[in-house]
Amino acid sequence: MAASLEFLWALIGLLLTIGGTFLEASMAIPPWGLLDRGIPIHSLGVTCQVGAVLLVGCLGGKNAGALSQIAYLILGLTWLPIFTKGGGLDYLKEPTFGYLVGFIPAAWACGALAFKAPPRLEFLAFSCLCGLAIVHLVGASYLFALYSSSQELLMAAAFQYSIAPLPGQLALVCAVAVIAKFVRSLLFY
Repeated sequence: MAASLEFLWALIGLLLTIGGTFLEASMAIPPWGLLDRGIPIHSLGVTCQVGAVLLVGCLGGKNAGALSQIAYLILGLTWLPIFTKGGGLDYLKEPTFGYLVGFIPAAWACGALAFKAPPRLEFLAFSCLCGLAIVHLVGASYLFALYSSSQELLMAAAFQYSIAPLPGQLALVCAVAVIAKFVRSLLFY
């Protein structure tokens, strides 16, 4: 992929990640009683942030994915309030910061895998699952470094930040794979 196209995808990925931080992921659950009460919308319990990270990897490739997440971290650590709870260097003490760091290798790995073969739905989903696993591995490692002195705090944080959001994030993986397949088909790559 040309450098200018990678830069464009990195910029799109940065904007999607920032926007996804503040956008709650939801889905419509059938049966839809349009005449009775409309379409019921249910929260997945997560934001679209992780989905944006994986999507830029699937669409822009490994370099665009990693570059977008490096830019996201730099902007957030320079006091722009683009992280969930704000921004600044104090965010290094937040238990979720490890997951944000994990966005960089996750986007890179997702992008590397997504472009190894033609964009089939199951292959794109696999690349997203690998990226999600990396986010959680890096995040859990950061939690371990923060809470290694207290097993209770470590287990509570691991449940809150890794286990509880996992079902919603798996739904996002499915959505990202479908969106990536559709967009890559439209763009002929």
